[in-house]
Amino acid sequence: MDFERLLDRHKDAVYRQMIRACGNREDAEDALVEAIMSAYRASDGLRDETAFQGWLATIGRRVCGKLRQRESLLPVISLSRLIEDGFEPISPAGDAVDAMDRAALSDCVHHALSALPELYRDVYVRRELEGHSAEITAEALGITIAAVKSRLHRARTMVRQTLDSSLCRPSYPV
Repeated sequence: MDFERLLDRHKDAVYRQMIRACGNREDAEDALVEAIMSAYRASDGLRDETAFQGWLATIGRRVCGKLRQRESLLPVISLSRLIEDGFEPISPAGDAVDAMDRAALSDCVHHALSALPELYRDVYVRRELEGHSAEITAEALGITIAAVKSRLHRARTMVRQTLDSSLCRPSYPV
């Protein structure tokens, strides 16, 4: 396998996917670099060169997830350092509002999932929530990979529209 040739051919498309997955260009660049390094180290395991782009994108999405997880832990790490230095954290008055926000968001997401037609919900749950590959999802549902991709795209659009709709606006004054 000519890793450099495959990388030259597919890195731009994967980078665009990383921008969507990570949410910004800086994290996407970091994720792409890490994904390339990981892919290079594991390149002996790739048997089919036609799967290179999807394989690299999958690695990149996982890296984006790890970056987001690391970033979400930064406030906790900073807080623990402050506590070690003797500072006492003050409980914010907004805890009740935060709990309401989390509950409303959870309700909104559940509503968006339940609003999906079963045809799309099965694919969405398997791919987005359970993390199954398109191949495994297609096999489990008895459909083609192209159908999985199409249904997933439509399901994402429907979920996004539901989450963006007025149904998911806060019920309390902002």
